[in-house]
Amino acid sequence: MTEEKKEGQSRYEEFRVSGGEILNKVKEIIHEGNVRRIILKDEQGKTFMEIPLTVGVVGALVAPVLAAVGAVAALASNLTIVVEKTAD
Repeated sequence: MTEEKKEGQSRYEEFRVSGGEILNKVKEIIHEGNVRRIILKDEQGKTFMEIPLTVGVVGALVAPVLAAVGAVAALASNLTIVVEKTAD
């Protein structure tokens, strides 16, 4: 399920995913580009993890982020991924 909101110069999208899909969805989001921040929220809406991304994050710098998301995916069954993107 996807939901989109706009605030100022940023655009927000929300994706509800289960544990097995979290890592693949985060990889997909990072490769899309124009992402400022990824926020993982638990089923109660509390922030579980926040990942700030800069324009130049690629290659080896993404690996630790994906490792952390993989650890979170192992602990959580259902999460909401909130993606903050730069407005076009």
